[in-house]
Amino acid sequence: MPKNKRSRRSEPSTASAPYSLSSREKSHQQPSSDQPDLKSAGTNLIAPNTSLGQHFLKNPAVVTAIVAKAAIKPTDVVLEIGPGTGNMTVPLLQQSKHVVAIEYDNRMVREVLKRVEGTDQERKLQIIQGDAIKTRFPFFDVCVANVPYQISSALVFKLLSHRPMFRCAVMMFQEEFALRLTARPGEALYCRLSVNTQLLAKVDQLMKVGRNNFRPPPKVESRVVRIELRNPPPPVNFSEWDGMIRLLFNRKNKTLRSVLLTKPTIKMLDENRRTQKALNNGNNNMNNEFSMMEEEGVEKGAEQIIEEVVALEQWKDKRASKLDLDDFLSLLAEFNKRGIHFA
Repeated sequence: MPKNKRSRRSEPSTASAPYSLSSREKSHQQPSSDQPDLKSAGTNLIAPNTSLGQHFLKNPAVVTAIVAKAAIKPTDVVLEIGPGTGNMTVPLLQQSKHVVAIEYDNRMVREVLKRVEGTDQERKLQIIQGDAIKTRFPFFDVCVANVPYQISSALVFKLLSHRPMFRCAVMMFQEEFALRLTARPGEALYCRLSVNTQLLAKVDQLMKVGRNNFRPPPKVESRVVRIELRNPPPPVNFSEWDGMIRLLFNRKNKTLRSVLLTKPTIKMLDENRRTQKALNNGNNNMNNEFSMMEEEGVEKGAEQIIEEVVALEQWKDKRASKLDLDDFLSLLAEFNKRGIHFA
C-alpha cells in the first residue's frame, strides 16, 4: 500500500487566499456567443498535474450519482475539497445555498471561476486557494471531495475531529483506502485507520468507480463512501485511545503480550505512569489504583500490570487484528483502572 504521505511541493504564492468573482476586476460586457456553456466547459483539455494526485472525473453520470448520494438541501453550505476543473462544483452550486471550494492549484482556481462567470451560480461560490490539510475549514453542512491519495488519511482524521459537526461527507478514495475504512476484525485490510474511523463515525460504501471515468486514468479503481460522525461522540479520551491503538497495530498479528512487553513500551508506560501520578498528587479524586498502592505500601510497575491484564481470560493470546471496538474500549478501561495510560 502506498504510504499516506503527501508529496513535497512548493507553496503557491497566494496560499489560503479566498477568491470570488465579485472580488475580481472583470468586464461588464456580456459573455460572447462563442463562450462555452457550463456543460461544454467540462470538455476542456487543461492538463492535470498528476504529481498533486489530480485525476479529473469526466463521466457526468458519476458526477450526478455522487451529488445525489450527498442529498444536498437548498439551505446547505457545501465544502468541496479539490474541485479541479469544476465538473462537480457546478451541480453542487445548483443544489445548495453556498459552496466553499478549497483548491491547491491556482490554475484550477481560475478554471472553476471561469465556469460560473456570468451565471446565476456566480455569487454562491467561494474558492480558497491552499492546502486542504493546513487550511482551517469554514462551517459547512456537507463535504464532497475527490481526494488525492497522498492526503486521504490526513483528511479523514481532520474531518473526524472537525467541529461543529457536519451532516455527512461523501468522498471518493482509491479503492483499497476506502475498503480500509470499513474493514472488520480478521480482514487483511483491518488497521488503525479502520478502528479509529469506526469509533468516531459510521461509514457506508456507496459505489465503485472504474479508472476509465477519470482523465488521466489512475492505476487503481476508486470507491465513493459516506461518512457520518457519531453524535454524541463516544465518551473516550481520543489521545489516550489512539496511543493504545497505534501501539497495538504496529504488530497487529502478534499477541497483546508480545506487543506490550517490550523494553521501549514498558519504559514509556512507566514514564506515563509517573507523570500521571505527579499530576494526581494533591487531587482528592486520585486514581483508585494509586490510592490502593499507597495503602498497601507497594507500587507495581508497568511490566507487572501488563502481565496481570494480558493474563486475564478475555485477553489471553488475543491479537489486535481480531479485536473489535468493544474489545479495545474494554482493554483501555482495564489498563486505565490499573493506572496505565498511553498518552
